[in-house]
Amino acid sequence: MIDFELAEFQARLERAQAAMAAEKLDALLFCTEAEVRYFSGFRTQFWQSPTRPWFLILPRGGAPVAVIPRIGADLMAKTWIEDIRTWSSPNPADDGVSLLAAALKGYARVGLPMGAETSLRMPLSDFMTLRASFGGAFVDCTALVKSARMVKSAAELAILRKICGIGSAAFARAPDIFHAGQPLDQAFRAFKIALLREGAEDVPYLAGAAGQGGYGDVISPPSSEALRENDVLMLDTGAVLRGYFCDFDRNFAIGRAPDEAKSAYDVLWRASEAGLAAARAGATCRDLYRAMHDALGGGTSDVGRYGHGLGMQLTEWPSICAWDETVLQPGMTITLEPSLNMASGKMMVHEENILITEGAPQLLSERAPPELPVI
Repeated sequence: MIDFELAEFQARLERAQAAMAAEKLDALLFCTEAEVRYFSGFRTQFWQSPTRPWFLILPRGGAPVAVIPRIGADLMAKTWIEDIRTWSSPNPADDGVSLLAAALKGYARVGLPMGAETSLRMPLSDFMTLRASFGGAFVDCTALVKSARMVKSAAELAILRKICGIGSAAFARAPDIFHAGQPLDQAFRAFKIALLREGAEDVPYLAGAAGQGGYGDVISPPSSEALRENDVLMLDTGAVLRGYFCDFDRNFAIGRAPDEAKSAYDVLWRASEAGLAAARAGATCRDLYRAMHDALGGGTSDVGRYGHGLGMQLTEWPSICAWDETVLQPGMTITLEPSLNMASGKMMVHEENILITEGAPQLLSERAPPELPVI
């Protein structure tokens, strides 16, 4: 299945090749799902299996080369990639290493993502063999890839708007989905079903929590404990459409809203308002972090950041952190995610998805109400 027109992939390749020329790189090598998919259109859930490695080479001149297990040849042939080289995998004696080395032969400087939020999706021993055999040198190209992927095309934005709308529509059904006495794991299941009914293709990420007046963390799997009056329920969804994520959360009080929870929600809502006001092209992520941090004057947070990039991955570059000097540009899609530690020892979080434009940012998620909703 192809998610974009040919021109979209050609434009991505042309931008990458121009960046390679500027940095004197002969080729780029990718072995992780997001990068392989971004430049090829190869989308499959088979990445969930760690058994087989997959490789894509982007030369500074010419067309990309896929070096992949034979099991993926038919699907790769449905993309725009024409040069597809395969081997029978898994093969512990040589799992594509010699084939990849031959494809890289003659390249002196090959870019490979090595920085933060990247990984090497092949056995380290195979990589060491590859490095010794192909004759060139690997150079970190994280900045190049980061620059390419952070600004979304019109085609990408169309999908992101749709999946964020799907998430918003599912959250709007909360009064019909959640209720006192409902086990938390059943609430999660019901919300996943709502997302699928609204049009999501999958819900690979759904986190959340519930507790009296707040919650202790936002990453635990759901328990079977029933929702009670005075609970604050939070769900954070990463639903997917055509390989692109939404990622935002909503809070709900069950039965009644405790005063501390209402106060914390108000602080978080105003912090996200400050984030919206600061999210302008030309500002830095550090500026955006500071605006929300200052608005959280009624409390503290130690989660490390107040948002991140969004797209083909649930979390992408950049980070809304005190140290991130990334300049916001039109076309970037990011989350605003302030969090608050409460006096009771509980916490609350709030998250929106936005698009950076030439002027005021556009909300991709439907804005949360200014007061804590009660179910």
